[in-house]
Amino acid sequence: MLIDMRVCSCGSGLRLMRCCQMDFSVLPPPEASRPVLPIIQRATELHGQGATGEAERLCLEALELFPSQLDGLTLLYQIRKASGVETAAHALLRRIVQLHPNTIWATHELTVALFGRGAIAEAEIHARNAVRIAPENPQSHNLMGMIMTEANRPQIGEYHYRRVIELARHRDPIVLANLAWNLKNQGRMAESRLLYEEATTAAPKVVQTWLGWARMEEADRDFERAGELLARAEQLAPGNPSIALSRAVLDGRTGAYSQALAALDVSSGAQSNGKLGPDELLEKGRLLDRMGRYDEAFEAFSEGKKLCREVSGLSYMGEHAQQLTNRLKGFFVENRLAILPRAQPRDDTAQPLFILGFPRSGTTLVEQTLSAHPRICAGDELPFVNEITDAMVRVLNSPLTYPEALAELWMGDRRQGLNELRDYYLERVRQLGVLEPGAAWFTDKMPLNETHLGLIALMFPQSPMIHVLRHPLDIVLSTLSNHLTHGFYCSYALESAARHYALILDLVEHYRSQMTLRYLPIRYEDIVDDQEESIRRMLDFVGEEFDEHCMAFHENRRYARTASYAQVTERLYDRSRYRYRHYLHHLQPAIDILAPAITRLGYPID
Repeated sequence: MLIDMRVCSCGSGLRLMRCCQMDFSVLPPPEASRPVLPIIQRATELHGQGATGEAERLCLEALELFPSQLDGLTLLYQIRKASGVETAAHALLRRIVQLHPNTIWATHELTVALFGRGAIAEAEIHARNAVRIAPENPQSHNLMGMIMTEANRPQIGEYHYRRVIELARHRDPIVLANLAWNLKNQGRMAESRLLYEEATTAAPKVVQTWLGWARMEEADRDFERAGELLARAEQLAPGNPSIALSRAVLDGRTGAYSQALAALDVSSGAQSNGKLGPDELLEKGRLLDRMGRYDEAFEAFSEGKKLCREVSGLSYMGEHAQQLTNRLKGFFVENRLAILPRAQPRDDTAQPLFILGFPRSGTTLVEQTLSAHPRICAGDELPFVNEITDAMVRVLNSPLTYPEALAELWMGDRRQGLNELRDYYLERVRQLGVLEPGAAWFTDKMPLNETHLGLIALMFPQSPMIHVLRHPLDIVLSTLSNHLTHGFYCSYALESAARHYALILDLVEHYRSQMTLRYLPIRYEDIVDDQEESIRRMLDFVGEEFDEHCMAFHENRRYARTASYAQVTERLYDRSRYRYRHYLHHLQPAIDILAPAITRLGYPID
């Protein structure tokens, strides 16, 4: 029998069959590794003495015999991490967590690594496990706070940051700054400001704290104060790329586009390779767009997204998206829906008003407009419909997954299942504290909630659904110019954004053909052309009287936690309507994909 001696391509130094192609089902029990413990102990001693080469050799010998041995894996991980072999270090870290799931330090490090790469959903899995393993460990809660804040669930993040402070029994300035950023994302600017003041007083030389504070003031529209705080940060770290990016964003908001581009030049000069990173490139593209330099802007967008893919290792999960939509179409059909129950409406709490739409379609504009009404409060991007698709298996006690798990509703003891799912959603909303006194409605504008339009209609048959439509080419161009992760990472390339748009539009048409919906499509372009008529149409559909406050959505002081946060603080403008025309020759790959959808929606291509 031939032994496969090939070395694993990840760079660990182990044989392929002892590394990334290892069969975990045939590993020896932990106690069998006792004979190699002295070897690993000696390797650890040598490593501590700086004899890395000999330590590595002994470590590889031990892991060849017992590839699951924790101390050996740990030492090899440390060696590979220190030498900058990131692929191997990451693979070894994953292996430690998989084989030894209660190892808290590895769980923490894997969470941090995934968070740094932008893999927020996977990082959340390990962060939650860290809290399960060590519920009184401040770092476990700190990681949950970071991830929940980044994942647009800042209320949950706030809880975990406050637990860090309780468990540590002192007010660490870094944690205070993290909590301040979290509160900024909730729109609680005054509280955020107080924490930044406390954090900078306690630790005045932490650059990131001054930078976060400046970004908060920029979001709160105090541009002068933001500039002062950036100047403080620049004194501590001249040429810092993050400060230069923030300066560019601030200058861009005040219309100083040439200054903003100059700030990005400073950022590129500070990079080791002399080039801009993905966020800086996307910001540069947006600035060039505002200056009318469209070819240069598109080049910056494309290069920025290319770097996003390279840095994160993420790309469009098109096969998963197609499989899900096929299953949704297969389940949500007229004859099956006719015999499915519906949840009963509740009259003891505000009800959801769903604002549906592809990212960058204008949903934030609509939410800011409607939430200026005294009977409508803003819920923002609520993740609870997606949560329910996962919780459904447990709630309905089904051996199937969503959407097939809804078949349990035909069982006599599961007829009330939709009421339970409805109550789960409403309770999660109550816990967030978004409901305001006197409000009859709260908005839910999670992008691409229309993917689950059928489930929403079963849980909330009387809730209005406003679907914001916009020229598909404007949408895919805008998704290309912003860093977005919704929709199976479809926005990481122009063509994948177009494919996902067409996929979801087709799914919406399927839902509309198979079930009765309280559904209103409204065009972004119509809102721009006739703001008052569009607002009256939406409010009439919801069942509320017209209110003049909705006309001045830009005066709505709530902070919108989306890429549109700056735009919705301006009066209604038309510069983004049909913006795609400046990029028509660049968008040909998307046009080939989207032509049927554009025709179906009645838009031109010119």
